[in-house]
Amino acid sequence: MKTVIMAGGKGTRISSVASDIPKPMIKIDGVPVLEREIECLKAQGFNDIIITVSHLGQVITDYFGDGSKISPATGKPFGVKIEYYFEKQPLGNAGALFKIKDKLTEDFLLLNADAVFDIDFNRFVRYHKDKGGQVTLFTHPNSHPYDSGLLIANENGEVTSWLTKEDERPEYYCNRVNAGLHVISPEVLKQDINTPKIDLDRQLLKPLAGTGKMFCYDSPEYVKDMGTPDRYEAVCKDFRHGIVSAKNLINKQKAVFLDRDGTINKYVGFLRDINDFELIDGVADAIKKINQSGYLAIVVTNQPVIARGEVTYGQLKDIHNKMETLLGSEGAYLDAIYFCPHHPHKGYEGEIAELKIDCDCRKPKPGMLLQAAKDFNINLTKSVMIGDGENDILAGKAAGCKTVYIGQEDYGQDLTIPGLKEFNLREIIC
Repeated sequence: MKTVIMAGGKGTRISSVASDIPKPMIKIDGVPVLEREIECLKAQGFNDIIITVSHLGQVITDYFGDGSKISPATGKPFGVKIEYYFEKQPLGNAGALFKIKDKLTEDFLLLNADAVFDIDFNRFVRYHKDKGGQVTLFTHPNSHPYDSGLLIANENGEVTSWLTKEDERPEYYCNRVNAGLHVISPEVLKQDINTPKIDLDRQLLKPLAGTGKMFCYDSPEYVKDMGTPDRYEAVCKDFRHGIVSAKNLINKQKAVFLDRDGTINKYVGFLRDINDFELIDGVADAIKKINQSGYLAIVVTNQPVIARGEVTYGQLKDIHNKMETLLGSEGAYLDAIYFCPHHPHKGYEGEIAELKIDCDCRKPKPGMLLQAAKDFNINLTKSVMIGDGENDILAGKAAGCKTVYIGQEDYGQDLTIPGLKEFNLREIIC
């Protein structure tokens, strides 16, 4: 599979870090960010690369050549095949694709050259092929969804709405942001666009929303733009601490599993009304610290109100969207949310008969944690379960996790704390 890397941006926002080289050549721990991208691709078998260049593009072509040169930074061969397309006039961030479309006869990866990432590309491509769409977008939660473009998708992962920064958005939304990594079919380029510049998002991708041809690939792996001085410093720090490579799903992950009611939001009994959802003070900061630690933050919650017919799946989704929106407004995010809709006891008016079962996912059983471990390659023995009920502790123990209880009772937990805001990961990990 070919990979197209768009490396033509001027990088005006980060010019204070380096103004005499193109943004993709800014170094992360001594190695240009574009070289780190190529290293990640090569390691997974993606060695046929086209790079589109413009501003100071000669710096890039001189450094990498055709991919057979020795890296000045590492002393090792690049070990890939590289071709270039040089934009003499600015064509927008997708115009060059139409100039090279004769080379793009099969599905291809399309990446930005100014992002720091380390992801399992083969897993990404398998998902794309399984879905059979024209485009698959790598999506993830971030710490600032309120000023990011958002993607709305259905349960099958089909993108139903594409909300750019300037678009009106719902009051509450899923924290799902386009990370700038794509798998694209050449079918997308079989159209005539006559504008001098072509915008990838607005002219090629956004029109596919709601057509069933574009899908989200949700992943917690590390992808961050280093386009501002502050973000550049942040990704350099993450790289030095090993967080960038550790988040690749090829590697075993570590997670902090979180109960919802009484742990993240104030306990009100069975929460049926979205207006009753309110974050506990200090929870957003606590989850933000989990995000920064490199651990995944994953909610696992029993929701018998679904089986009892008191809340619909849609209403529960709205409640979870509110949770994600409120956390996002304070710079925190959840990597995934798992819920059990079942309830074993029958006899409730309006109950959903097929959900009134003794399942494997309802805590104290560990089913939700085990499913998350399968989905994200999690090492459960290196992970933590936090909750305010005995069932949370029992589920965590059954999964092999360390356990943290919020309250005063003794259920054999490894650590007891007054609330999530008092949680210190260092107190429980070895």
